[in-house]
Amino acid sequence: MAKILVIGGSLGGLFAANILLREGHDVTLLEKAIGSLDGRGAGIVTHDALADALSEAGIQVDNSLGVAVSKRVTLGIDGENLGEMQLPQILTSWSRLYHLLKENFPNERYLQGKNVKVVTQDSNSVQVSCEDGSTYQAELLIASDGIRSTVRSQVAPNIQPKYAGYIAWRGVCDESNLSNYTLETLFNYFGFCLPNGEQMLGYPVAGPGNDTRPGKRRYNFVWYRPASEEDELVKLLTDADGHYYPTGIPPLKVSWKHIAEMRTVARDILAPQYAEILEKTPSPFLQTIYDVCSEQIVFGRIALMGDAAFVGRPHVGMGVTKAGDEAMAIARHIATLGPTPEALEAYSKERLKLGQQVVARAQYLGRYMQAQGSKGSRDSNSLRRNADTVMAETAIDISTLLVAGKAVPESH
Repeated sequence: MAKILVIGGSLGGLFAANILLREGHDVTLLEKAIGSLDGRGAGIVTHDALADALSEAGIQVDNSLGVAVSKRVTLGIDGENLGEMQLPQILTSWSRLYHLLKENFPNERYLQGKNVKVVTQDSNSVQVSCEDGSTYQAELLIASDGIRSTVRSQVAPNIQPKYAGYIAWRGVCDESNLSNYTLETLFNYFGFCLPNGEQMLGYPVAGPGNDTRPGKRRYNFVWYRPASEEDELVKLLTDADGHYYPTGIPPLKVSWKHIAEMRTVARDILAPQYAEILEKTPSPFLQTIYDVCSEQIVFGRIALMGDAAFVGRPHVGMGVTKAGDEAMAIARHIATLGPTPEALEAYSKERLKLGQQVVARAQYLGRYMQAQGSKGSRDSNSLRRNADTVMAETAIDISTLLVAGKAVPESH
């Protein structure tokens, strides 16, 4: 049994902590926030590998995981169906996965208010000092502390998030508030709408209390919109009192003026079903879209995973699945090679190039989203071709493509 520290108490860290604990290790998880992290994130597309990771973490996977959809549809600005494709999927939520993983991990091992200050290591161990004066020592450290990773900033300060040139408006709308028209033509599907150089998508997820009964669910949406870094992005990340949040504005601090403007634009360029959803979503929030692509993810007895290692734009729809895969890989190599730098190097050899492919795939999907409709005509045939491509490539299981090294089509 090894002493292992996990930094970061979100989904990636909880995957690693649960799986390693079940392997018999002495695991301590350090999370800088105090209180529940519930309320972060929104909808999550599941894949088979995510179910595997949940099972490895000791979670029973059943129909309560999320909401099932049978197909995808793309709506035109008039609300009419531009195209559809059959693709059964289970759509869950960040909240659902967080509760499953958090409740499965012992409270006494999940330490909050632990803001990591300094990380050091020698030939035998890793040492962590926190701002509250506490210190911890272990044989290995697994860093899953997000896109602004404190651990990564110390071991690889050159790896920085890069702004992708656009943002996403996100939120969830209660099913019970929507018109029959929207319920019948959109709610039960994974839906898309494709304004010039933009993309709206959405799908049903569980409602309050993770309720998946019809009438009790919510519709999760993500609307990608361009925003210049020096002007528009700064304005969007500034609240109504003029306070600027350069690393991301808290959901409830988003200016009401920006929300009102966003809803006005939605009525002009989105299908009416989506305009209604945006109008009836009480607290839409902003996500700045970044890329993080690490050239190294293991540093002696320290390993990066999850968003601390790679951040792929949400189009790829597998950030949580990737974290689960990485957690399983780390545990598997520790089981084979012991709690050693060699085990982490084996993890790196398995996952480094795969993580880079995920980022490249997400960039490809983002570039396509931005380019679609900006060249050539917007006649019905081109719209349908765009719809078919987007529905076939967004948030699908790309595990076989990753293994084959073909996450990005060769023509790109």
